[in-house]
Amino acid sequence: MSDDLANEVRAAVELMVRDHALAGDDFDRGLWQELCATGFHLVGVPEKFGGSGGGLREAAAVAEVAAFHAAVVPTVEAGLLGGWLLAQAGVAVPEGLAVAALDGTDLQNGRLSGRLRTPWGRYADHVVVLVRSDGRAMVTVVPAAAAAIARADNLAGEPRDVLIFDDVAVNDLAATTVDADDLLRRAALGRSVQLAGAARAVLKSACRHVADRIQFGRPLARMQAVQQHLATLAAEATAMRVSAEAAVLAVEAGDDPTVAVAAAKATTSAGASVVASIGHQLHGALGFSAEHPLGRATKRLWSWRDECGNESYWHDRLAAVAASHPGGWWSLVAGDVP
Repeated sequence: MSDDLANEVRAAVELMVRDHALAGDDFDRGLWQELCATGFHLVGVPEKFGGSGGGLREAAAVAEVAAFHAAVVPTVEAGLLGGWLLAQAGVAVPEGLAVAALDGTDLQNGRLSGRLRTPWGRYADHVVVLVRSDGRAMVTVVPAAAAAIARADNLAGEPRDVLIFDDVAVNDLAATTVDADDLLRRAALGRSVQLAGAARAVLKSACRHVADRIQFGRPLARMQAVQQHLATLAAEATAMRVSAEAAVLAVEAGDDPTVAVAAAKATTSAGASVVASIGHQLHGALGFSAEHPLGRATKRLWSWRDECGNESYWHDRLAAVAASHPGGWWSLVAGDVP
C-alpha cells in the first residue's frame, strides 16, 4: 500500500478520534461505534474475511493516531491481532467486538480450559484464541460469555483482563501457520506503534507548554536548559517513531520480522521512560492527575513499556539472533556487503 493511502487513513481517523479525547471511562463506546461504522476498526484485514482492506501501514496509522489521543479503544487487540489471526486462518471476523487472547493454549479432547490474558476482555463478544490440537496450530473463536473474568487494569486504566475458561467445548477450528512467537511479535509491533504515538503526544504538549509559559519575563523555550531537555525529548520520540515505522515496513514487505520488531519494541520501551520523565520536567512536574492530557499519555508509556516484552526481553532476543548469525552483528545489520 502507498504512503498516500496511509496518510488518508491517518487524517480521517484523526478527525474522528480527536473529538473523543479525554474520555473518562475504560472503554469509549461512542468512538468504537464510529470506528466500526466506518470500518476503521478492521483496517488491514482483507475484505473477504470481513475486514476493511488496506495493509499493515494503514492499520498502524489507526493505532498510532488512537494512541496519540489516548483513545480508550482496542485498536490493536481487535484489528491488528484478532482480525489478523482470523484472516491468517481463513476465517471471517464475527459480528461484535472480537479481541485476541495474548496467550496460546492446548485443547484437551476438543475442550478449552485455562487462564488467557485478554485485554479488553470484559467488553468483548468473542475471543480469538491460538490453540494447539493434536500437535497442530489452530485458531478458534470462543464466546467471551463462556469465561469467567478476572478484571484487571494497567496503570493507564485500560482493561487487562484474564478470561478463565473451564472445560468449554470448542467446535470450530481452523488450521494456521501462526505460532505463539508470531503472535507475541505481532502484539509487540502493535505496542511499539502505540508507544510512538504516545511519545508524539508528549512532545507536542511539551513544545506547546514551553512556548506559552513565561518565566522571568521570557518564554521557557528561550532558556538553554529547557532547549536541551526538549532536544533530548524530540530525539527519543523520533527514534521511537522511526523504529516502529521500520518494523511495520519490514513486516509488510514479508521480511523476517524478528530483528525489526525486536529493535522497535526495545527502542520504544527504553525511550518511554525518558520521554515521560522529560515531559513532566518540562511541564514543571504537572500532568500527573488522571484528567491532564500529559498524564494520560505518560501513564500509557509506562504501561505499554512492559507489555508484550520490555526492552530487556527484546534486547536479549536481539542478542540471541546476533549470536547465531554467521556474520555477527555487522552482517546482521548491514547485510552482505561486497
